[in-house]
Amino acid sequence: MLRYTLMRLGIFVGCLVVVWGLVYSGLAPRGLGDSNGMWIVLLALLLSAPISFVVLRKERDRASVQIVQKVDRVKANLEANRSQEDDAVDETARAQRQTS
Repeated sequence: MLRYTLMRLGIFVGCLVVVWGLVYSGLAPRGLGDSNGMWIVLLALLLSAPISFVVLRKERDRASVQIVQKVDRVKANLEANRSQEDDAVDETARAQRQTS
């Protein structure tokens, strides 16, 4: 998961540098007034999203498998804890019936 995040961040930073170069060389339009920085970031986001979607497909699939495994493990642990609590309650009820 960390690897995917870092790779996605790297693609964004690369796009940011390219867009910054294009804007300051005059090949891409500048933002209005003081919005130039925001314009560069938005253009970089707009470019990096589809690039990340295509280039990082395999890494995204690996990350999603890891997430699914973690979620399944947590669900199994919760179910095990729930059944232990049910067993304890059942034993207490049996003990109370036997003493009555």
